[in-house]
Amino acid sequence: MIFNPEIHHRRSIRLKSYDYSLEGAYFVTMVCQNRENLFGDIKNGKMFLNDAGKMIETWWQKIPEKFPHAEIDEFVIIPNHLHGILSIVGANPCIRPDVKNKSETESGDNIVSPLRIPNSYGGLGQIISWFKRMSTNEYIRNVKEKSWPPFYKSVWQKNYYEHVIRNESDLQKIREYMLFNPENWENDENFFNVKNNDAD
Repeated sequence: MIFNPEIHHRRSIRLKSYDYSLEGAYFVTMVCQNRENLFGDIKNGKMFLNDAGKMIETWWQKIPEKFPHAEIDEFVIIPNHLHGILSIVGANPCIRPDVKNKSETESGDNIVSPLRIPNSYGGLGQIISWFKRMSTNEYIRNVKEKSWPPFYKSVWQKNYYEHVIRNESDLQKIREYMLFNPENWENDENFFNVKNNDAD
């Protein structure tokens, strides 16, 4: 399969009626631009972070330092994307926002840009924007200073995927999904762009 960035992209799913600065728990996924494998390799079902992957991990863990009202739960870094659970402090992960707009699906699916969601500073969109900006800036520095592999236009895709965690069962399923994500890498929707030169 030939990769076409105009066709293959991760769409953002949002709830029109939901304020993403409110207390809540969210499962987020960010994918590298053009699904480039920038963060390391998976061998025998285990993820081995390279220096760029370790840098991404460091900035993800710094989120609570910048946003004291935010907490990070489980997360996993794969060669070309990151999955993580973020909570606005005080959130009960068993939340489910009311869906009042009939144009939305039962699960509240709505395709829009995350930065168009109006919320106060420190809402989910602002947290993700900060993380992307800081990690991108450091990646750029290391391309110049340490000859890291260059990227095309941006480290990250412009958008990101987000899912409001609705209950404890949902939370546990997401944690389990992330735990086994490296083992299931070959079945991942982003796997088709992987170069299998090191495959055993």
